[in-house]
Amino acid sequence: MSSQRIKWKIEYEKSVICQNFDRKGYVRTEGDDWNIFWATVGTVKQIFNPDSSQRLMDNQVINHFPNHYELTRKDNLVKNIKRYIKEQQKEGKQVDDFLPVTYLLPSDYSLFVEEFRRYPNAMWIMKPSNAAQGKGIFIINKLQQIKKWSTGRFARDQQTYVVSRYIENPLLIGGKKFDLRIYVLITSFRPLRMYLGDGFARFCNVKYSSDVGEIDNPFMHLTNVSIQKHNEDYNYNHGGKWNVQNLRLYLESTRGLAATQKLFNDIDDLLVHSAKAVQNVMINDRHCFECYGYDLLLDDNLKPWLVEVNASPSLNATTQMDKEMKTTLIRDVLDIVVPEEFGSDYRGPNTQGPCRDQGDFVVLYDEAASNEKALREAELKAGQKEKKKAVRSWK
Repeated sequence: MSSQRIKWKIEYEKSVICQNFDRKGYVRTEGDDWNIFWATVGTVKQIFNPDSSQRLMDNQVINHFPNHYELTRKDNLVKNIKRYIKEQQKEGKQVDDFLPVTYLLPSDYSLFVEEFRRYPNAMWIMKPSNAAQGKGIFIINKLQQIKKWSTGRFARDQQTYVVSRYIENPLLIGGKKFDLRIYVLITSFRPLRMYLGDGFARFCNVKYSSDVGEIDNPFMHLTNVSIQKHNEDYNYNHGGKWNVQNLRLYLESTRGLAATQKLFNDIDDLLVHSAKAVQNVMINDRHCFECYGYDLLLDDNLKPWLVEVNASPSLNATTQMDKEMKTTLIRDVLDIVVPEEFGSDYRGPNTQGPCRDQGDFVVLYDEAASNEKALREAELKAGQKEKKKAVRSWK
C-alpha cells in the first residue's frame, strides 16, 4: 500500500501528529476507513467493548491498548508491580524494588497509619489514582492532616488515592529537584516488544528544601510543567528542561562513567520490569501500540524510582527543542507501527520480524529474540557438556 493510500484519523488536533501524517503523504479521513487512528483512551475502550459491533480490519492500527490503565492508573500500577515483585521473589529471582513505600487509600488506611507511626518524621505524598498534570497532589507530615482529609475528601468524591513515602533525598542539580520523562513504545505485550525513545529532565523553579515550612510549595516539590509554568521565574526559552543526553554528560562529569552507566542500566531494567508486571493482565490486541510517558525520580544515590506512567503524555510543545523532539518522536513511532511493507495483509506491529532500532528509538526488549537467544545458549551449553563427558569417557 503506497503512502498516498494510507488513511489517518485523529480525535484531537495535535500539530506534531498531524504534521507527521501530512509529511508522509497520508490521507485524512473522518470515516471508519482509517488505517491508523490516534484516538482518546475512551474511544479505544469503546471500540474494544465486547458489546460493540465494531471489528478492526487487518490493516488498522490504533494508539492504545484496551486496558492500558493496568499500567497507567496509579492504583493499578502499584497493585501489579507489588504482585510481580512477590512472584519474582517466590521464584528465587531478585528484582530491586523500584516503587517507594506505597499504600492505597482508603483500603490500606490501617497499614498506612501503622507505617506512618513507625516513621513519625517522614513526609508522604498523596495523589489521586486517576489524575494527571499534578492535579490533586499534596504532601503531608502529620497524621491529623490525613484524618481531617479522609473524613471530608473520601466521603465526598469516593476517589482512590495512592500515598507514597516522599523521596526526601532527591538528586539535585543547581540545588533544584527534577524528574525524568522517558518515552517508551510498546507494540506487543505477548511477546513483549519495547522500544526506548528520547526523554528529558524537568526542573523545579525553586531550590529544594526539606524544611516542613515549605511542604506546601508546589514550585519546589512538583516538577510538572503545568504547575511550574505559573511560577514567575519560569523560563519560556528552555522550559526548565534538559534533554537526557545533557543530563548524562553532567552525571558522567560529576559522578563518573561507571556510576552513570549503572544508573541507565537500572533505568532500562525498571522499564522492562514494569511492563512485565502487567504483561499477563494486558489485553494484547495485535492492532494496538502505545507510546507511554514514564516519569522517574532519581535520588542522590543514583537510584531510579518509578513515579507514574502516562498513557497520553503531553505532546504540547513549550519550546522549540520540545517541538523538534516530539515531532521526531511521533515520526519514529509511525515508522515502526506503519512500516514500508504496510498493506492490506498487514497483521499489526507485533507480528513483524525481530525488533530493529528506528530513528531515535532503540530496541529495549524483544522477548521473542531473547527467548531464542537463551535457547541457543542453553543448547550450546548442553552440547559443550556432552562433549566434555565424551572426552572424559574416551580418556
